[in-house]
Amino acid sequence: MLVVAEKEIAGLMTPEAAFEAIEAIFASMARRKAYNFPVVREAIGHEDALYGFKGGFDASALTLGLKAGGYWPNNQKHNLINHQSTIFLFDPDTGRVSAAVGGNLLTALRTAAASAVSIKHLAPKGAKVLGMIGAGHQSAFQMRAAANVHGFEKVIGWNPHPEMLSRLADTAAELGLPFEAVELDRLGAEADVIISITSSFSPLLMNEHVKGPTHIAAMGTDTKGKQELDPALVARARVFTDEIAQSISIGECQHAIASGLIKEEQISELGAVVAGDDPGRGDAEVTIFDGTGVGLQDLAVAKAVVELAKQNGAAQEVEI
Repeated sequence: MLVVAEKEIAGLMTPEAAFEAIEAIFASMARRKAYNFPVVREAIGHEDALYGFKGGFDASALTLGLKAGGYWPNNQKHNLINHQSTIFLFDPDTGRVSAAVGGNLLTALRTAAASAVSIKHLAPKGAKVLGMIGAGHQSAFQMRAAANVHGFEKVIGWNPHPEMLSRLADTAAELGLPFEAVELDRLGAEADVIISITSSFSPLLMNEHVKGPTHIAAMGTDTKGKQELDPALVARARVFTDEIAQSISIGECQHAIASGLIKEEQISELGAVVAGDDPGRGDAEVTIFDGTGVGLQDLAVAKAVVELAKQNGAAQEVEI
């Protein structure tokens, strides 16, 4: 099998390549050419860690595999990031493992690419101001990916720990965009596109905060109990997601569903918009992309990086 080490990923995978792979997998999912397997996610009772598996099969690209890993909140003491994962690809013709790929950077890139796909297809016309809620590790990837697909003129941001806002300011400067730290009410009123990427377990962005045509990429809620948005805001919006089953169980929509504010059939697949089978934003004032993260996204970027590694001689071949 081939091994693509984590240290090689940054030199191989670009945000543009990640976007292309993720947009394609959204369309494959909508056309029922690709499907995700049930997610396994467990608290292991050690180091406060969450560990699990996400897998799937894309028949159109013949991509089969899984991502194994999770969240280790105490990893700072090991000088490691909290999210740790490895992606395994298998030959769909024989079942033999074909590649093992470092999944940490790829997870960040595919999560940001999914958000960017939603922005490309759902942002209100003439959107100029990008609002960022959250200033953790993933926020810089999100901002860069958003700027790659839309010509924003300004970034405004909020974080529960204001001392971390320098990451947003530095990333905006790197992109040549002015940055301003604001409170959430002002962020909701002024931003045309909002990316929320936190680990919150209670709503941060409230319904009354959001004014005017807005698209929200809600990217932080991927576990039962997590929450970034007011359920009333979700109920007010036209909602899209990567996978409906995850949206209502572990995504942002879990809370609006539990409160009886929306029904499952009101949630649409972003892939249908990408494939041209759904009009997308239409006349909605507010749209939300509930980005829960699915295994097929990991497999798509892993397959792309394996091909790049083979072309660049960065893949190691081992017997197993």
